[in-house]
Amino acid sequence: MPKVYNWQIGREMDYIYEGVRPSKQFAMILDTNKCISCQTCTVACKTTWTSGRGQESMLWNNVETKPFGFYPLGWDVNILNKHGVQEIGGDVYNGKTLFESAPSGEKILGYLPEDVDYAHPNIGEDDSLGMMEQGAFLYGPHMQWMYYLPRICNHCTYPACLGSCPRQVIYKRPEDGIVLLDQNRCRGYRECVKGCPYKKTFFNPMTRVSEKCIGCYPAVESGRQTQCTITCIGKIRLQGFTTTPDKAREDSPMDYLIHIAKVALPLYPQFGLEPNTYYIPPIHVPPAYLYQMFGKNVEQAMKVYRTAKDDQRLLAALLLFGATPEILHHFKVENGQALGFDEKGVEVVRVPLREPIHIRAIFDDKHQTYRTNIT
Repeated sequence: MPKVYNWQIGREMDYIYEGVRPSKQFAMILDTNKCISCQTCTVACKTTWTSGRGQESMLWNNVETKPFGFYPLGWDVNILNKHGVQEIGGDVYNGKTLFESAPSGEKILGYLPEDVDYAHPNIGEDDSLGMMEQGAFLYGPHMQWMYYLPRICNHCTYPACLGSCPRQVIYKRPEDGIVLLDQNRCRGYRECVKGCPYKKTFFNPMTRVSEKCIGCYPAVESGRQTQCTITCIGKIRLQGFTTTPDKAREDSPMDYLIHIAKVALPLYPQFGLEPNTYYIPPIHVPPAYLYQMFGKNVEQAMKVYRTAKDDQRLLAALLLFGATPEILHHFKVENGQALGFDEKGVEVVRVPLREPIHIRAIFDDKHQTYRTNIT
């Protein structure tokens, strides 16, 4: 089996094919601290891409309540149990990836969900962990906690779906790293569904072939961000392109948040897929829980996020979330404003780092009336 370098785990690992990185990599960053689980992203994706027959249980985008929410049921608990306890280590992950843990005769360690596992997309919604005794009062850190985890296909650098397919139906576009599936070649073996640990490849029982998130590539090719990104009312998403750490550009908002500030982390990097969807961890959740979900740097990422108000560059990058439908390739801070630029260097958005505050008199002499809201 070929060896490929996975920068998220700091070492070479086994993969089915030789490693070839795209010229630029489609990626997304999601700020879990701002998500309110309104499911606008889910509905936007559903009505755009999966409203047909046989697609009823397909949610290319979904939002789960952690720690008790899953879609399909128990997707991460099941694969983590099969993977077993692994030694994370320091800068280099010492445990096995899912490719290296594959049983004899298999390409990757995986499992195939039952049909009923897709029946309850909102299971565990708003269920929190912890007890609140009678007479208790709230204090920090929270006695009870939960948070919302939005999920899409990670368009991994080393996709398990691609590695699992016996017909090489799935491929990774060299121009942007988006992972697509050729339905004309698919025979519905569901090996991709079994192999993907994030369970973001779906089987259509009507057409008898698999389907998955396409990264809204028609929009991306036109320089626009994905449907789930531009419809997010909480402005928790930023979609663009990223590179490897050695090629990171400080003027790229994606590279800056992922590689330089290191405030955005991948989901379950120990699986070995080098996923390209990144999360800013929720700062109110116990780090012990987040450690196994986002990796060893989670506490440092939480610490950096808390300093955003005092770091103009970090604040500027975060304020560009949801500020424009255009893909941002460059950004800078100028005169107390965050400026975003497209691939050609044309300015497409300008956001103030501090919103102006205007205080008006409670009593208006001109109109002889009182104001109930003075700011």
